[in-house]
Amino acid sequence: MRMKSVLLASLLIGAVGALAWPKLSPLLKPHTTTAAATPTKTGTVSTALKVSAVRIDPVDFTETLSATGTLIPEEGVELQAEASGRVVAINFREGARVAKGSLLVKLNDAELRATLARSQHQLALAETRERRLAPLIKQGLVRQEDYDIVASEVNVQHAEIELTRAQIDKTEIRAPFDGVIGLRYVSEGAFVGASTRVATLQRLDKLKIDFSVPEKYAGRIRVGSPVQFSVAGSERRFEANIYAYDPRIDSGTRSVLIRAQTDNAQHRLLPGAYANVELVLDTLSGALLVPAVAVIPGLNEKNVFVYRDGHAERRKVETGTRTATTVQILSGLAAGDVVITSGLQNLRTGQPVAIDAIARSDAPASNAAAGVVAPAAKLRSAP
Repeated sequence: MRMKSVLLASLLIGAVGALAWPKLSPLLKPHTTTAAATPTKTGTVSTALKVSAVRIDPVDFTETLSATGTLIPEEGVELQAEASGRVVAINFREGARVAKGSLLVKLNDAELRATLARSQHQLALAETRERRLAPLIKQGLVRQEDYDIVASEVNVQHAEIELTRAQIDKTEIRAPFDGVIGLRYVSEGAFVGASTRVATLQRLDKLKIDFSVPEKYAGRIRVGSPVQFSVAGSERRFEANIYAYDPRIDSGTRSVLIRAQTDNAQHRLLPGAYANVELVLDTLSGALLVPAVAVIPGLNEKNVFVYRDGHAERRKVETGTRTATTVQILSGLAAGDVVITSGLQNLRTGQPVAIDAIARSDAPASNAAAGVVAPAAKLRSAP
């Protein structure tokens, strides 16, 4: 009976142990970590955080500012009549070049020409009377008042003729400058008014590019500075030069409007096109650039972690131009420093680190995705 009780107790203890073992097993194993173990100077072993880093080397780069703009013609107008009337002649072909002063559209002016002819006859009559009275007034045979009336009539008819000719001019639409005429929107026989659009005229030999930049860059804009731009549908990059800018800051957008000019002798560019503009702000040599992810912003300062003798060292830095991927360092770093770019949230000053991968800040442009900037790289300042 006693033996039977001992066997039952042994079976019960075994069952309980089998159920508890999966939970107790992890607690009994030695503690492990993914961090690398590196020997210290005293020979003991300490855990070091594996990190990636980049070695800082001076590079040359051009700082550019990206903006969006619109192409506008050197000169451009919508042709409209100054008077109302019926179109009697259209003297242009759509899309053709026209010279300044060319008669493009003629409105009916029959009534005005009749008025002009009447005024000319009345002028001739008044001038005849004036010529007859002129010698008589010297002889005292006519009153001065009678001569003055006739002389005044001559002047009035001259004015009537000039007025009628000005009204006739309003029935003619002429090219105000050399250019390319666009599509026409009227036909012969149509009645047009002063607000009727007849066609457009553009001077395309040169184009203007209007674009805006934030006010913080206003002091760095210079007349004559080169810009590059591209348009949709073309892989070519075009060049232009700034020739004017608005001498005020737009209070609504806090930006300054800039205007550049480009040659367009082949008429490859069309007014109204959307342009991606790059403005060169400065060209520097020997600049120190670090990946933007390496800079830790603070309330009053910015810091980076530098690899030094197997440990992480926190370093205060002063930054300059910032882009989407890189930051210019003005002070706090020197050429040859190795800046840590990963594991920053877990780093502390003096913490042991082991570099898993190190890149160079002057590596080829193909490494740009890893935060590396190529020599003579272009920094595009974010507006």
